[in-house]
Amino acid sequence: MQTALPDNIDPQVAAALREDVGRGDVTAALVPVDERMRAQVISREDAVLCGTAWFDATFRQLDGAIEVAWMAADGEPVAAGAVLCRIEGRARPLLTGERTALNFLQTLSGTATATRRYVDAIAGTGCAILDTRKTLPGLRLAQKYAVRCGGGRNHRIGLYDMVLVKENHIAAAGSIRAAIEAARRLSPGVPVEVEVETLAEFDEALAARPDVIMLDEFPAPDMRTAVARNRERGRPAKLEASGNVTLETIRGIAETGVDYISVGAITKHLRALDLSMRMTRTS
Repeated sequence: MQTALPDNIDPQVAAALREDVGRGDVTAALVPVDERMRAQVISREDAVLCGTAWFDATFRQLDGAIEVAWMAADGEPVAAGAVLCRIEGRARPLLTGERTALNFLQTLSGTATATRRYVDAIAGTGCAILDTRKTLPGLRLAQKYAVRCGGGRNHRIGLYDMVLVKENHIAAAGSIRAAIEAARRLSPGVPVEVEVETLAEFDEALAARPDVIMLDEFPAPDMRTAVARNRERGRPAKLEASGNVTLETIRGIAETGVDYISVGAITKHLRALDLSMRMTRTS
């Protein structure tokens, strides 16, 4: 699967290596400097692969001569027991980079795999899975890349690329309409979304014509009502469902006719992929 990589991979990897290596890897120093090893990474479970560029960058920053050959690409499904890649090079940098490289790979593959489960659960409904800003600090762009690899879509990247009016913004602005009008005036051209909690708030938001309306913890009957009212408009808003979304409930939510379902769990309730890296000496 082809999806654009973030442009901050190298600094992310450099920061992770500084954190782990510190003044130097005192355990890898036990190995002769010219010792060479080969290794392979194996997935212990079915998954969606993601994070190969971070894995490669880890070893590239430690030793540019290390060779990594991938058996699968980001976004591709891999089976339990599959060899994901083979690596060869000097033993010291291989040992030093092992944990950092695997941390990126297991975290991003875990995110992509979780996303794919939700995407598969609503297949055929026409609804899309969105991520949120509930990401690991410092790894937002990486996790949002992983969401795309899993078949999901990115919601706003940060606080700068979409206006998202929530209950506290509404309270401060005075009303939903006032908040939306201020957003249009102060940030022209920036998409505007508003969160509503009742059908009365939905009607008020609909009249103010935002780009997206988030239905926060709406029961299914109210979602269907909102979808019907929205379709009566000449230029309907996009509707996003949010709150209490699980793999067990998501299909029913999608079938109400909403355009998007945002799922914080795909980046927040993260379970890393179970990986194994086995090394053998070559000299």
